[in-house]
Amino acid sequence: MNIRQNPIAIIIGATSGIGLEVARLLASKGWKLGIAGRREEKLRRFQAQHPGQVEIQPLDVTQEDAPQQMRALIGRTGGMDVFLLAAGIGSQNPDLRTDTELNTAATNVGGFIRMITTAFDYFKQHSGGHIAVISSIAGTKGLGIAPAYSATKRFQNTYIEALAQLAHMQKLAIHFTDIRPGFVDTDLLKGGKYPMLMQADKVAARIVKAIERQERIVIIDGRYRLLVFFWRLIPRRIWERLSIHN
Repeated sequence: MNIRQNPIAIIIGATSGIGLEVARLLASKGWKLGIAGRREEKLRRFQAQHPGQVEIQPLDVTQEDAPQQMRALIGRTGGMDVFLLAAGIGSQNPDLRTDTELNTAATNVGGFIRMITTAFDYFKQHSGGHIAVISSIAGTKGLGIAPAYSATKRFQNTYIEALAQLAHMQKLAIHFTDIRPGFVDTDLLKGGKYPMLMQADKVAARIVKAIERQERIVIIDGRYRLLVFFWRLIPRRIWERLSIHN
């Protein structure tokens, strides 16, 4: 993929957390941005800080019209070289509340499919591009304290793997980056106590580097790479008898 001199990125989920920090970094590097999220006032605030560089679009990935809203945003930016999906939700749910599980799936599966297929179709029609998603190390194993969250993140890992194969089968110049953070200090984790908590700006810097290098899978940082390595070694019969807490 040949990125133009002044590249364009579309970021879904850019009103807070990692998505917002990535948008700030790319803007500082001179990228043109199209940013989307549910909170229009935050989108407008960011746009005002970068006049002439940022287009915005209120968008909810769980809604049926989200693909049309995304295509409208791409039209206003004049194209798209990189697509980053940073929208996602998750919470601990050891009581297995059905509404929590279904809401998580609606965003992390239904919304994920809407946005990713829209980006894939765009790049298929425009000679390629780069799709990046923020998933999680939670997709490595099923976590009893967060069943839907860990399951939906595993879904995202597998879906991107399948699309990478599909792009190769169809001889499309589409690159994929699956970004798998651990615990990041964002609104998603507000109020909890989490080990090895990372700062969103440092995570965003690593993500931007991964996008620039077109890395395929990124586990942020070294501590979490080690953790995931050992998680994968644990046999299922032992894992299912462990008590995992935050």
